[in-house]
Amino acid sequence: MTPPRGGPSISDAEAPFCAVIGAGPAGLFAADALARAGARVIIYEHKPSPARKFLMAGRGGLNITHSENLERFISRYGAAAARLAPLMRAWPPQALRDFCAELGETTFVGSSGRVFPASFKASPLLRAWLARLSRLGVAIATRHDFMGFAESGALRLRGPEGEFTRNFDALVLALGGASWPRLGSDGAWAARLGAEGVRVTPLAAANSGALIDWSAIFRSDFEGQPIKTTLLRHGGLSARGDVVVTRGGLEGGPVYALSSQLRAATLKHGEATLSIDLRPDTTLECLTRKLSRRPQKQSHANFLRKAGFSKVEIGLLRESRAGGLPRDAESLAALIKNAPLTVTGVAGLERAISTAGGVSFEELDDALMLKKLPGVFVAGEMLDYDAPTGGYLLQAAFATGLAAGRGAARYLGLSPDQPLAPSVQDQAAAPPRQDSDGRSPEESNKYGA
Repeated sequence: MTPPRGGPSISDAEAPFCAVIGAGPAGLFAADALARAGARVIIYEHKPSPARKFLMAGRGGLNITHSENLERFISRYGAAAARLAPLMRAWPPQALRDFCAELGETTFVGSSGRVFPASFKASPLLRAWLARLSRLGVAIATRHDFMGFAESGALRLRGPEGEFTRNFDALVLALGGASWPRLGSDGAWAARLGAEGVRVTPLAAANSGALIDWSAIFRSDFEGQPIKTTLLRHGGLSARGDVVVTRGGLEGGPVYALSSQLRAATLKHGEATLSIDLRPDTTLECLTRKLSRRPQKQSHANFLRKAGFSKVEIGLLRESRAGGLPRDAESLAALIKNAPLTVTGVAGLERAISTAGGVSFEELDDALMLKKLPGVFVAGEMLDYDAPTGGYLLQAAFATGLAAGRGAARYLGLSPDQPLAPSVQDQAAAPPRQDSDGRSPEESNKYGA
C-alpha cells in the first residue's frame, strides 16, 4: 500500500485518523461511512454551521432524489454517466429513500416522479443525521478553511486562531462547486489542487437562469411574475414546466434544464435563441381555429385576454416579435407555440444552483482517489459532472460521498461495508460533536445546529 499522503498521524496507536473537508451531504456521508468502518473522523467546515446549501435547497421543499428507472436516471449525468454508473448502482435512489426513513424522515413520490421527505424540509433530516454522526464519534470543526498541502504532504488548514497543519491517514475532499459562494462553496480549492498537478475542468454555472434583455416596460410590469405550463426549446432539446420572469431574464426548472446548452451556445456565438411554447397541450391547428374567431375591431390585448392569456404572456409575446403581434390567426398561433427569445448568457455562479466542471475523472481511480495524491479522495460537486435539478444533484452527492468514504476505508485496510442504517437510539436528538480547535477531537458542547 502506498504510504499515506499526510505521513504518520497523531493516532497511529489507535484507529486511523481521517479528515473530511466540507460538511455538505457528500462530506457528511463520507464521514458516516468512515466512522462506521472504524476510523476516527473530523469534518472541517468553512462556515459556522454545516450543510448550509442543503438547508437552502430544502426551503422550497427538499427534492432528495428521483423515482425513475435507474438506467434512465444514470443517463441524466451525460458525459459523466459511465463513471458515475457503478456508484449509483451501489447507492441507488431507493437506498437513499431507505436512509431517510431510517433517520425518521419517510419520503414520497410526487406527481413528477421527484422524491420528497414527508416534512418537505431538510432541517429534520439534518438534525437526525448530525446526532447519529455524533454518536459515531465524528467531530465537526467549523470556521476552518482548506489551504492546500504543506511540502511534507500534511493538510494545511486555517482556523479561528490562524493557519496550522495536520497529518492524516486518509483525506476526503468534499468542498462543493462554486455556486452560491455565500453558502460556503467558493471554488478556491481548484487552484490549490491545480498547484499539486491535478487537472480541474474550469468551473462554470449550471442550472442557472437565462439572461434576456427585456424592455424597460416589460421588466417593470412583470418582474417576479410566473408563467405556468410552458415548453422551452433550444436546438434539439426541450423542457417543460413553470418559469418566472426576473429582472435579468427567466428562471425555473425548464430553464435550468437547458442552461448548460445555452451557456455553451452563448459562449460560442454571443447569443442563442430560446423558444417558448405558451400552450404546449394545444395543437397549432386547434389554437389557430380558436384564434380565427376574433372580432375585427377587438384589440390584441383584449382578444388574447378573453382567450385565456395572462398579461405577462401577452407581454412576452410582444417582447418576442419586433413590429407588433400579427393579426392573422395562423401567424399568431405559430408565435404562441414558438415565441423566440434572445438569450445573451446565463446567470453567474453567485445565483446558479450547481456547478459544471471540476476534478477530471481521469485524475481519479475507481475509488475516487487522486492518482497524484495517494490517500486523498474527492466527492460531490467537486467532480466533473453536470446534473439537472430533480433530485440528481443530491443523489450524486450521497453516492460519491459514500464511494469516497468506503474507498478511503479500504485504503486504510478497514472494512468499509458496515451497514449505514442507524440504530433506534441514533434517531434520538443529540447535539453534534464539535472539535473546538480542529486539532484534537475532544468533546465540546459549543456547537449548535
